[in-house]
Amino acid sequence: MDVELKQLRCLVAIVDTGSFTDAALELGVSQAAVSRTLAGLEAALGVRLLHRTSHSISLTPSGTHVLGRARHLLAEVDTLTRELATGHTTLRIGHAWSAMGHHTSAFQRRWAAAQPEVELRLVRTNTSTGGLAEGVCDLAIVRGPVDGQRFASTVVGLERRVVAVASDDAWARRRSVGLDETRTRTVVVDRRTGTTTPELWPTGERPTLTYTQDIDDWLAAITAGRCIGITPESTATQYRREGIAFRPLRGTAPVPVHVVWPRRDPHPATAEAVALISELYAEGAAKGAHLRSRRAS
Repeated sequence: MDVELKQLRCLVAIVDTGSFTDAALELGVSQAAVSRTLAGLEAALGVRLLHRTSHSISLTPSGTHVLGRARHLLAEVDTLTRELATGHTTLRIGHAWSAMGHHTSAFQRRWAAAQPEVELRLVRTNTSTGGLAEGVCDLAIVRGPVDGQRFASTVVGLERRVVAVASDDAWARRRSVGLDETRTRTVVVDRRTGTTTPELWPTGERPTLTYTQDIDDWLAAITAGRCIGITPESTATQYRREGIAFRPLRGTAPVPVHVVWPRRDPHPATAEAVALISELYAEGAAKGAHLRSRRAS
């Protein structure tokens, strides 16, 4: 037996209204129909979803899980229906930390001007695929390894690495820091999505590493002065805050910036988004080369 959307809507209505009677009123059906629909959903899934007494209704553990997925699926269906009715679509771009760095605002402005019929949403998700594998975005900005079997991708640019230190750290008064110097410090690393790994240093010359689970914990650890961080320069753009200084890190290769999307059924606007992001990174690289040339002359 297949699960039907009306069954999911019924479950959500029961939970949101708190009773079968009120759910029936909201859905415009009889209370008996609500009971039959819920029973059909439980039969289709093979699990009990609700504990029901004469005075209360509560979710089972399975019901809690199904309710969350039901809300997500129903929201997706409603969005699809609205898009088809209005001709207006949404492009969701996921990222773990810093989107497109200092190109983010320019991308948003140019996209709105060039693609007014496609609403843009930036989605921050603390996963290695920027939310792509989890289905919360249509394409993602990724600065780590890409699963080439599941996803298509292209490198749109490179970002130099910087070192993040507490603003009262002695290194905050310097113009740059060498990678070899960092081996004497404790380096905080985001275990899920960070671009810093032990392989950044030669074997036998690696610093002490400590781990966090997201950007907020990473920043807090650095602000407290317990450790330093190493990150792409885009982090410095997106997370400027009192108590932290970012300085260029010498002796390391730049970090490649990938745009990643599903191999099957990509969003119709994928090509346009990739082209615009690539254009912005190319412009930034050309501007940087010009400035370096002027300083050298």
